[in-house]
Amino acid sequence: MASVTPEKLAKERHEWEENKMKIKNQHVTDDGTQSFFWRAHTITILLIAMAVLVYVALIEEQVQDHSYNVKRGLVACAAFFVLFGVTQTPDGPFIRPHPALWKFVLILSVLYEISLIFMLFQTVDDARQLLTHVDRNLGKPLPEKDYGGNCLIYDPGNPSDPFHNFWDKMDGFVTTHFFGWWLKTLIIRDYWLCNVMSIGFELLEYSLQHQLPNFSECWWDHWVLDVIVCNGLGIYLGMKTCEYFTMKPYYWRGLWNIPTFKGKLKRIVGQFSPYNWIAYDWRPTSSLKRWIYMLLVMTFFFTAELGTFYLKYILWVPPPHFLCLGRLVFMWLVGAVAMRETFEFMDNPYCKRMGAQTWMCIAIITTEVLIVFKFDWETVTKPFPTTVAWCWIIFFGSLALWTVYQFIFKPLYYSFRHSEENKKNH
Repeated sequence: MASVTPEKLAKERHEWEENKMKIKNQHVTDDGTQSFFWRAHTITILLIAMAVLVYVALIEEQVQDHSYNVKRGLVACAAFFVLFGVTQTPDGPFIRPHPALWKFVLILSVLYEISLIFMLFQTVDDARQLLTHVDRNLGKPLPEKDYGGNCLIYDPGNPSDPFHNFWDKMDGFVTTHFFGWWLKTLIIRDYWLCNVMSIGFELLEYSLQHQLPNFSECWWDHWVLDVIVCNGLGIYLGMKTCEYFTMKPYYWRGLWNIPTFKGKLKRIVGQFSPYNWIAYDWRPTSSLKRWIYMLLVMTFFFTAELGTFYLKYILWVPPPHFLCLGRLVFMWLVGAVAMRETFEFMDNPYCKRMGAQTWMCIAIITTEVLIVFKFDWETVTKPFPTTVAWCWIIFFGSLALWTVYQFIFKPLYYSFRHSEENKKNH
């Protein structure tokens, strides 16, 4: 078996990229109509922003409230920064429903990272009090809910409601799990990777339940309700959605070029669907470099998932709070762009720099981890139970040995055999 050189692998990737572009061109047709909706309107937005500042400076009556003025000033600074980003930053890989939306997400990620850095320089008590400026009901310790306990699905000791353990687990997070994995699948676009992450996170919950009590769940809650029902169904429907987007022909016409009202309405709805669709072929074992990239992608993915639980636990934010849900939606939008940029960075040999949203995503996840370690070192450094520690030692040892065998020993062996065969033939 001949060895696969980096030059040959790059050529194969390039040819695959050319085929992908041919397929995309066959399925995407755009008449190029540039309507009022698509223009940047940079001058108009600048004039409006300056008019607001003129009103505040010369017309509005001054308010003698220090706290109110500080908050409003910070909001105004953030708003101007967002306006600058939306109008002046270059377009990203996504342009539907409008490029300005994805620019807005990028600029919000910068603001979020700045907020995290500011929080990192505070004490944990000051950080909790900072959140009370968002919601006065925050800043109070949370009652932790343990999902473990009695794991009997049918409890004969409670004849009035023998299935009370099951119904107690059927809270709003069941729906969140299902729709969450549907959306995650749309940004990952791979059965193998989605299922590895789904099962892997349940194993992380088993491993970390000594640190966070709400990771303690019944076995059927982990493997039946979460992995098979919620995550599995979400992944399945997500991949079916990906297949639909892959096969769908994309024919874009300007709204005013469509003669019928029904056609115009369909075009407006279609604006909120992808402009085109690229199926991700991750090929994690095609090279050592790509395998390491995939391990890093999964590591950051798991870290971002765990950050949701650790941050709410440390900063005393209840799970149903809009900050928790808002962070999940925001990180999904950030992750969608970051995953697209990451795939291109891995797959396209001519892409030599990391995407802006990927850069910000890594910075956000890293800063969140630092906040968790700084604010609650005692919790995150609780020693693993002996069984859990040995399981992870065996896992990482096996992973390292397999990596060495697959990408170092095996290519050397086949290269040696190939050279010996050449000698015999000559």
